[in-house]
Amino acid sequence: MERDDIIEYSLDIHHSEEHGKAIRTKIWKVTALLTAITALEVVLGSQIKQSSDYWQAIKWFFIGLTLIKAAYIVLIFMHLGDEKKSLKYMILVPYFIFILYLIYILIVEALAVNSAWTLNVV
Repeated sequence: MERDDIIEYSLDIHHSEEHGKAIRTKIWKVTALLTAITALEVVLGSQIKQSSDYWQAIKWFFIGLTLIKAAYIVLIFMHLGDEKKSLKYMILVPYFIFILYLIYILIVEALAVNSAWTLNVV
């Protein structure tokens, strides 16, 4: 039995070839940008020794790049970039605040555990 509720999208011609080409170009640009940021993170992470003086700054740099990538993915692939600026801020700012709060909690707890371990070492 053949289903009659399936729409054949290839027959739907409301998109022009130019529009499709623009969408594909945008996807390739987004992919290239996200790949470049990830490659930068990998290169920095593999080349800089964790014992160096500026490793702490590199870790914060990684966190910042990850937040930028996350926001960019939301703006492009979830079509938030097409919305008004106030709606973008209303959605993205609470997430950034929440992520920063989680990072703060992680750091405070890690320092507390570290101090507890160093006090118990004899």
